[in-house]
Amino acid sequence: MIDYLMDFVLVLFYTLRDVLPILFVIIFFQMVVLKQSIPHLKKVILGGVYVVFGLALFLMGLEKALFPIGKIMATQLSDPAFIGNTTGGITFWWSYYWVYIFAALIGFSTTIAEPSLIAVAIKAGEVSAGTISQKGLRITVALGVAFALALGTFRIVTGTPLFIYIMVGYLIVIIQTIFAPKKLIALAYDSGGVTTSTVTVPLVAALGLGLSSAVPGRNPAIDGFGLIAFASLFPIITVLGYAQFMELKTRFLKLKVKKDAI
Repeated sequence: MIDYLMDFVLVLFYTLRDVLPILFVIIFFQMVVLKQSIPHLKKVILGGVYVVFGLALFLMGLEKALFPIGKIMATQLSDPAFIGNTTGGITFWWSYYWVYIFAALIGFSTTIAEPSLIAVAIKAGEVSAGTISQKGLRITVALGVAFALALGTFRIVTGTPLFIYIMVGYLIVIIQTIFAPKKLIALAYDSGGVTTSTVTVPLVAALGLGLSSAVPGRNPAIDGFGLIAFASLFPIITVLGYAQFMELKTRFLKLKVKKDAI
């Protein structure tokens, strides 16, 4: 217990050190550049204290819970004793199907719970007057992350180069961008960015490093990273694909109405 308290005090000190420059910039511009007093000073101070303690607790949670859980799950799921499907001591890529399933499920669940995605979905619903469904956007993005992590873990298991997947993925995005509804392109690009935030990144990073450490012949420094790039890319593809599907559906319904009228 004492060790945890000492660790928390240390994390709290480093968090305060990192936050102070941000507070200094805000206070400087408010009082020196704008030459105005800080409104609701007591609430601002209390909010700053909450931010520092919240960040410190979050970082402790990453270090003591999320990172170890991701690494442990990846190690256990890729353990030859668990997989069992080996031929002559060689484990084939399809034997790791539980790893792919776990990666997809953890990608979907963490993305659904991602605060930044929830915020973007709420704002998208507001500015579109309800045309863009909050739930629909979150599920679409989460499906993209689920597929991305399944494919990303497949890349780690097989040891294939990362740039091939990323190049092909962005080529698909470029083609989709040309034909997708223009009003949803920016939202799709933002949806890719907000997935790699507070909830998703720790587990995804730990999963990649743990899996590359457990799979024979893989180097964590080379193969362990890259899952976050997948998680940023594929939601763009799914959101653009959803937008294109809805546009085609709308056109089809309009044509059907015209035919029925004739």
